[in-house]
Amino acid sequence: MKLLRLAFALLILLAAAAPAFAVRPDEMLKDPKLEARAREISKEVRCLVCQNESIDDSNADLAHDLRVLVRQRILAGDSNPQVLDYLVSRYGEFVLLKPRFDLRNALLWGTPFILLVAGGVFVFGSWRSRRRRQQVPPLSEEEATRLEAILAENGGEPR
Repeated sequence: MKLLRLAFALLILLAAAAPAFAVRPDEMLKDPKLEARAREISKEVRCLVCQNESIDDSNADLAHDLRVLVRQRILAGDSNPQVLDYLVSRYGEFVLLKPRFDLRNALLWGTPFILLVAGGVFVFGSWRSRRRRQQVPPLSEEEATRLEAILAENGGEPR
């Protein structure tokens, strides 16, 4: 009896740990190759409700509608890039989990590199400036004789 309870608990634990896919059986395509393409595309498309999940992982109604739309476009004969282009034309670039690189979003892609270079220039400039300030120029003859006189007055000990 104890072994049966342990097996049942293990079964429940394994079921809870399994990945939960949001794709419903009624929306799956009969052809496994086409379904694999649909799943591949769905992993690249953002759920507009959840925003940080793909439509493949989301249970939102809009994600379901987008999954159905992807499958309709595949059945219509569109290639993967054509399906993605259709979704982008309809919902904007935000629908892609990984935005494309083009001139419209080049600044978005380039900003991390620009900030990295600017930070490096700032750190290098600060380092050079601090190094210059730390270097003490040599004393002139007048300053050296004055210093010797002050030290002699105090018995050679600085205050």
